Order: sequence, then structure tokens, then C-alpha cells
Amino acid sequence: MPVGPDLGAVAAQGQLADLIGALLTIALIVAVALLIACAITWALATTNGSWQTAARARTGVLVALGGATLTGAALAWTNWLLDTGASL
Repeated sequence: MPVGPDLGAVAAQGQLADLIGALLTIALIVAVALLIACAITWALATTNGSWQTAARARTGVLVALGGATLTGAALAWTNWLLDTGASL
């Protein structure tokens, strides 16, 4: 007797997968946009000699890069889990 998850018990499973994918995609777009904005701020602050602003923008770049990486990884992981769960 095989034991596995009953994915048919979740109502609107396809809609749930689409919703998760859309939310993760929006989060990835926002993280990349913030990465670009912080990189531009970092470049402008360094050029103008505002070292405190450059340091904060550099921190923003690192945080945005981490957020984009984690969001992209979460999107790939969620898709893998949904594919694996459907094949069980």
C-alpha cells in the first residue's frame, strides 16, 4: 500500500500554484528593481563624495541581492515541490 500526499484533497490546487508563482515573481521583480536603484544611488553617492550615503546604498545592494537570490530560489524550490508532489 503506497503512502503519499493526497493532492486531490486541496481545492483549487492549480489556482494556488498560480498565486504562489505570481507572488514570487512580483517579489523577484521588486528585488531586482531595488537592486538597480541602490546600485545607481551607490554610484552617484561615491562620485559626489557622500561616503555615508554610499555605505548605506552598498548595504542596500547587498540586501537586495540577497532578496533576489532567495526569491529566485524560493520560486525554483516551489516549482520543484509542486512537480514532485504531483508525481507521487
